[in-house]
Amino acid sequence: MREIERRARVGRRGFLRGAATAVPAAALASAGMGITAEAAWAQAAKALQPRTMATLVRMSRDIYPHDHIPDLYYVKAVEVFDTKAGDDKTVKELIELGVVRLDGDANDRFKRNYLDVPMENDRVALLQGIEATPFFNKVRSDLIVSLYNQPDIWHRFGYEGSSFEYGGYLHRGFDDINWLNNA
Repeated sequence: MREIERRARVGRRGFLRGAATAVPAAALASAGMGITAEAAWAQAAKALQPRTMATLVRMSRDIYPHDHIPDLYYVKAVEVFDTKAGDDKTVKELIELGVVRLDGDANDRFKRNYLDVPMENDRVALLQGIEATPFFNKVRSDLIVSLYNQPDIWHRFGYEGSSFEYGGYLHRGFDDINWLNNA
């Protein structure tokens, strides 16, 4: 198992490139011309409503929180629900009504929709209230596969990928113990 460098390395060029793009982005945001996440990717949903897709992304981040994983990968994981909802009307109804119930619970407690509840602890409490429902179990179980089966994020968890193609783990990864000195 290899160690992951915990500090982000930013060179001078990377810093200057980031600073150069931050100024126009801040100007667009202050002028109100920015595109919200819900307005951009969620509008492409074919079966589910854009608000439902945005709520599912927030919900997936609350169920499986990883601060080092960008929203892009959560969006990819949630797109599976739109596909399944397009193929099966019962799945669509389950998801849409589940989000309606979640928003209703959030409105009862916080006077706002789940997506607009600012504190993660409050959203987690709302999720704990519905964790026995078929909706929550469907979202949780499907997210395990759709989120963690993305090869692009494996390196962020320290997983080097499948070893089957290289003869298995016996000589590739099983005896990789460079972490032992730190234990």
